[in-house]
Amino acid sequence: MELGRFSHIYFIGIGGIGMSALALYFHSTGKIVAGYDRTETDITRNLINLGIEVHFKDAIESIPVSFKDPNTTLIVYTPAIPDSHLEFNFFKDNKFQVHKRAFILGEVTRQTFCFAVAGTHGKTTTTSILAHLLKVCDVSFSAFLGGISENYDSNLILNGSDISVVEADEFDRSFLNLSPDYACITSMDADHLDIYGSDEAIKASFLEFTKCIKPQGRLFVKNGLPIDGITYGIEDNADYSAQNIRIVDGSYVFDFKTPTGLFEQFKFNLPGRHNLSNAIIALAMTAEYGLPQPQLAKGIASFKGVKRRFTTHIKTNDLVYVDDYAHHPEEINAVYNALREMYPDEQITAVFQPHLFSRTRDFADDFAQALSQFDELIVLDIYPARELPIEGVSSSWLLSKIENQNKRLCTKEQMIEDIITSMPRVFVTMGAGDIGEEVGKIKKALLSEV
Repeated sequence: MELGRFSHIYFIGIGGIGMSALALYFHSTGKIVAGYDRTETDITRNLINLGIEVHFKDAIESIPVSFKDPNTTLIVYTPAIPDSHLEFNFFKDNKFQVHKRAFILGEVTRQTFCFAVAGTHGKTTTTSILAHLLKVCDVSFSAFLGGISENYDSNLILNGSDISVVEADEFDRSFLNLSPDYACITSMDADHLDIYGSDEAIKASFLEFTKCIKPQGRLFVKNGLPIDGITYGIEDNADYSAQNIRIVDGSYVFDFKTPTGLFEQFKFNLPGRHNLSNAIIALAMTAEYGLPQPQLAKGIASFKGVKRRFTTHIKTNDLVYVDDYAHHPEEINAVYNALREMYPDEQITAVFQPHLFSRTRDFADDFAQALSQFDELIVLDIYPARELPIEGVSSSWLLSKIENQNKRLCTKEQMIEDIITSMPRVFVTMGAGDIGEEVGKIKKALLSEV
């Protein structure tokens, strides 16, 4: 596809984290960009402030007139949009070029050297670390992130156009649209069973993804995964690994082992060994690419994190408040382990908003086991996202499976009052739904009580 022939790009679902990054990219190249989203958020407000027209009502008359010419307008949509969407069907019926975000991202990156990060967990943090390392090394690149980088306060990092850095998303098999030069796989746990149907099918899809790598490209895999490639790990025999790990003043200090030698005294400030693992693969890919170790050490030490990925909003002697995007049992385990490593003797209270009826159903027992680890648990209603309710699947049903007796249901409207009543010492909110929109209010309420 020749993207250059389109002067206008219209996004259906423009407020999505991946969609908005692509919208920002096209806006930066001089394209005229507009779009629809269901809900106003900080992301859509930022787009509007930059001059991108966004509306929130699915109506054909809401589409700006200049975007109704199929000869000049390209349509990009998210697979989360329902088939009944009025604007989506208008564009399809009137012979517009209508493509999923993943296809367009593939087209954008096809003419560059592409770093792609795949895996059911760790994609956004790894991609953000990778982009930051490239920036510190002053490499020409564009990075499309699935979260907001704390270093750059954006989900798009522009520093040239020679290299593209992208998340290879397994949802809807989107990553099969990419043609990376360097790709990594961080994990292959079962997820998105509404799309794949089985654990075997999702693993087969990751294997298919490896065939998308360019002929002279390289594949990096977490040590222990059943796919051949350059391995990475933590304190193991992987090709690239963190060795001699210790915690100094709340940060990890470690030696970086590579096939060519051991490089000492690397520092990484994010808590949790899952985050340290993400740092190692980003270091491995950039080291393999040939970037200098002193600059990589400087870059990894200055990485601040990604918003809603173990983001610490309050840290005082009386109160710690962390927020995380965790919406899969393994991600919840990682959050718990990181908190327990940092606060081994404290009571930890968690608020969890389940994401999707199907995911709650498919992993109910695993969710129950992961959530039972917390000392106190508050569960919100299931955030439906793109789904309709499933009979018998509810937060009450999930709560009944959780062994921890210090547990309760709560509505989002009552949540802050409930939290204040509990007033925990160490507190975490988790979920991929709209709980993220409540973080600022929670923080303000907690600070007023300290």
